[in-house]
This record gives sequence, C-alpha cells and structure tokens, in this order.
Amino acid sequence: MEERKKENRHVIVLPYPSQGHLNPLLQFAKCLAHKGLKVTLATTHYTVDSICAANVGVEPISDGFDQGGYAQSGNVEAFLNSFKANGSRTLSELVKKFQDTNDPVCCIVYDSFFPWALDVAKQHGIYGAAFFTNSVTVCSIYCHIHYGLIKLPVKLEDTPLLLRGQRSLNLCDLPTFLTSPESDTAYLAMKRNQFSNLTEADCIFVNSFEELEREEAKGISDLWPAKLIGPMVPSAYLDGRIIGDTVYGSSLWKPLSEECKEWVDKKQPGSVAYVSFGSMVSLTQKQMEEIAWGLKAIGFRFLWVVRESERAKLPDGFMESTKEQGLIVSWCNQLEILAHPAIGCFVTHCGWNSTLEGVCLGVPMVGMPQWSDQITNAKFVEEIWGVGVWGKEDDGVVKKEEVMRCLKEVMEGERSDEIKKNAVKWRELAIKAVSQGGSSDKFINEFLQLLEQ
Repeated sequence: MEERKKENRHVIVLPYPSQGHLNPLLQFAKCLAHKGLKVTLATTHYTVDSICAANVGVEPISDGFDQGGYAQSGNVEAFLNSFKANGSRTLSELVKKFQDTNDPVCCIVYDSFFPWALDVAKQHGIYGAAFFTNSVTVCSIYCHIHYGLIKLPVKLEDTPLLLRGQRSLNLCDLPTFLTSPESDTAYLAMKRNQFSNLTEADCIFVNSFEELEREEAKGISDLWPAKLIGPMVPSAYLDGRIIGDTVYGSSLWKPLSEECKEWVDKKQPGSVAYVSFGSMVSLTQKQMEEIAWGLKAIGFRFLWVVRESERAKLPDGFMESTKEQGLIVSWCNQLEILAHPAIGCFVTHCGWNSTLEGVCLGVPMVGMPQWSDQITNAKFVEEIWGVGVWGKEDDGVVKKEEVMRCLKEVMEGERSDEIKKNAVKWRELAIKAVSQGGSSDKFINEFLQLLEQ
C-alpha cells in the first residue's frame, strides 16, 4: 500500500501551534505521505518557518497574530477566538487554492483544539478528522465531562472515579482542572470544546496505541470511537520504515545536540539521569533547588535541560560545584538523548509526548508532574505500566529526599530490574504497533481506505 500513488488524495493537517502539538501531527503527516498521499501542513505565519519535513508541504494560515503568535495575543481566550475567526477564513482559502489543481483536498485532519476546522471541511464537502494529543484515559475523562457524566469540581467524596473501561482514579490522580476548574477557565473550556461537534467527524485519531490503552479505548468507544494510531515518534526510533526520519521536523527552539551527545558519549551505559520538564513547564525556585540538591547528593551523573529563562532559579554555586558530575544545557534533541545507552532514567513532567517518548525508547522514568494531564500520566507510569516511579509532593514540592529516593529506586533500587524489564516490554509493543500489520498501522490503512471511497 505504501508504494502505490493515491491519485487525488490530498490531506491538510492542522496542528495547534505549540511544540507538543506540532510534533505528533507533523509526524502523522509524514506517515500519510509515506503511504502515498499528498500532505500539506497548515500552520500559523509565526511558526511556518520552523517546519521542515520531507514530502510534506507547508502553507501558512492566520491566527490573527501573525507577527508574534500566542505571545502577541496575551491570553488563551483571545488567541483561540482570533484563531477561530481568522483560521476559519484562511483555512477555507487554502482549500479553495487547491480546488482547481490536480490535487484537490479531500480531508482536513485537525487538532482537536480546533473543532471549527471540521465546520470548514463540511462547508467544502470533504472529510474531517479530529486528532487528540492526550492519552486515551485523559480524553475519556474530558469526554465524560462533556456528556455530563462527571460534575465539576470533583471532590474527595466523589472519588474514586469509576468510569467505563477506565482504571479507578482517586482525587490525587485527576487532571488539575477537575479539582480546581476555576484555576484556568479558558483552558478548561478549550478541553471541553474538543467534543462540541465531534459526532460529525468522519474519523477520530488519538496519539496512543492499543497495547497501551486498549481497555480504556474500548470502554468509551460508544461516545468517543477513536482510532489509536500512535505512538507518533520519528520512525528511526521505532520501526525504521521511513528512511531518514530521525527528527520530528518542527522546532521552535535551537537544540544543542552536539554538546549533549559529546558529553553522554563519554559516560557508562545506564549511568546518566536525563532531566527535562518540556517546553512549557516553569518550576518554582524552591522546586528547582530541591531537584538540584537531590541530584548532587545522590551522586549520579545527570544531564539537565534548563531553559535560559529558568537558569536564575538554580542554587548559587550549583553549576560550578557539579561541573564534574553533570551537564546543564538550555535544550537538546530529546529523542537522540533518550536513545543513548548512557541514559539510565528520564526525570520528566510526564507531558504525554515525553511520556510516550520514554515508553518508545524503553527508558525508566521518574515522574514529577506539575499540572493538567501530567498527574494522570504519572499514575500510569508507576502503577499501570510499571515503567517508573512518581515523585510525591510534600507541601507542593517534591523534596530533595524524595528526588533521591526516586532516582535510587529506578537506577539501582529493589524495583529497578522489574522497571527496566517493563520498559523494554513496552518499547517492543510500541514498535510492533507501528510496524507493518501492527494495530496502529492497520488503523491508518483503514483511514486511507475511507479516503478512497
């Protein structure tokens, strides 16, 4: 199927313009292109120059803040309202642009944060497919909220939550918006709005795979019939079918891969703790200090990604006192680092992309979730998949002693062998899912068959 040209099968892929959404949707675009479709990624003027992927076209649309993107808008609500107004118009213009060519658009695959894109697709009489970038479990929770099956805020007496097909979830396991919906009403509204017109979508995708969340997907399938087509990670780190596919192809920052690689190349296998909290999380100074002193005291080698804007939160003298033990960089190629044999564990905020990358590369994890879905992902890392531990907070902070306990448990503790064995198992299942004939590959092929009708 991958070698045969799909005549007049042209798909537009529309991501939310942040790194955590660009990456999986761009990867999906590359998968579709590999299978013979013409694919165009539609992204904002502000992010268009950051996209570079073989066999995927890139076209700009407007969010109304073409010079500065989200930062120019000032807040989530203003950004989303502007994107809906300007994005609907310019996405429609992009579809029209291709109408009189040999490659008219037959489908829009859109980030589920943009349900208005489905309206654009229907206006043009083409298919519309939603793409969810959270886990099945977290999507299921918000789906239950949309249908009134969970009332907010969730209180202690309401738990544990027993949702169809889902694991029992205690209050401490839930996304932060469920217990404190007033903390960010605009973001919560965006989460809930993903389901506003979803019954009209021709297809629903989620960046997960059946072996990882089969029962969770089955339990909610009558309300949310999603196809699990992940993990959306560059092919070189999984099945290797897309030649040369070693990076996502989108970067809103400049990586320092060479410095990282040269440093880890000199380290013993499994000896380094890789620490990264993604592109959005901003830790408190107290939390940064506790992690720093925990890393220093435990004595393991560490590679810590600290954005320039966060450097001032490090303890005075820390970098100088640990220069023989660790390396602190402002950014690096996370997949390349996770795949390196020197990495023994991944200290992560448990964002869904980072969690999937840890699973795909078979790296044991220390979860230190901060907000939103990261809490629920950390529970699954420790309790369900058994690929790591969850660092628990004390008065809102994971203390130095807890950091040390978690690192020791994963790197050399009593459970480390079991955790490492589970990590290898899930990596093998992830590879199987995306390989030819695997569960995710089959779902993608079903989508291609739909487009041929």
